[in-house]
Amino acid sequence: MMIRHPSSRAVLMAATMLAASIALSPMMTSPAHAWKIVYDPSNYAQNVIQAARALEQIKHQITSLQNEAQMLINQARNLASLPFSSLQQIQQSVQKTQQLLGQAQNIAFDVQQIDQMFAQKYANVSMSATDRQLVADARSRWQNTVGGLQDSMRVQAGVVGNIDTNRTQMSNLISESQRATGALQATQAGNQLLAMQSQQLSDLVALLAANGRAGALTDAERTAAAEQGREQRRRFLTPGTGYQPGNARMFGN
Repeated sequence: MMIRHPSSRAVLMAATMLAASIALSPMMTSPAHAWKIVYDPSNYAQNVIQAARALEQIKHQITSLQNEAQMLINQARNLASLPFSSLQQIQQSVQKTQQLLGQAQNIAFDVQQIDQMFAQKYANVSMSATDRQLVADARSRWQNTVGGLQDSMRVQAGVVGNIDTNRTQMSNLISESQRATGALQATQAGNQLLAMQSQQLSDLVALLAANGRAGALTDAERTAAAEQGREQRRRFLTPGTGYQPGNARMFGN
């Protein structure tokens, strides 16, 4: 009796079925949550919204910090002092003009001295004064007038000399004002410009005072000279003893 061996096709099919059963046996015995992935769209969207809100809040905080930093920088600029000052030069110009006024000749800018001088030299001419005294008073008045005119010209020269100094200082102040980085620097530059204008106005007042003084002395001299002329004319026309005839000798007789 012959024994039949199974065919190769049948053996292959049996092996395949066994491998499949072995491979599927762990999956059949494992729980379902070990291999199943659950996706929740609503939860994902909520997480995205929360992340976006957190990012937006961080962005606002960064912007706020930047604004505060810029505000501090601006405050530092506004509190920065102007590195240029023309105060010393302005004070020197004012002192120069004051010195010229203080050097007024013969009659100073003093009320008491003016009253005293006018009472002595420019008042009514005394009828008891001698001719020599009249001439001396006239010469003193002329010297006062000439001195006043010279003082006026000296003040004019000083004021003109300040013009070039003021021009340089004004140019520097305008440049500093244009380069000002804050409110304080701009304000300080503006204040110095106002101080320079005040100094120029003081020069103008001094010039007007010197010119007025010279003109007043000229008018006073003219008035006193007219009064003195009337007195001298009166003395000349006043009748005297007249001519008295006398004996004359000729040729030694």
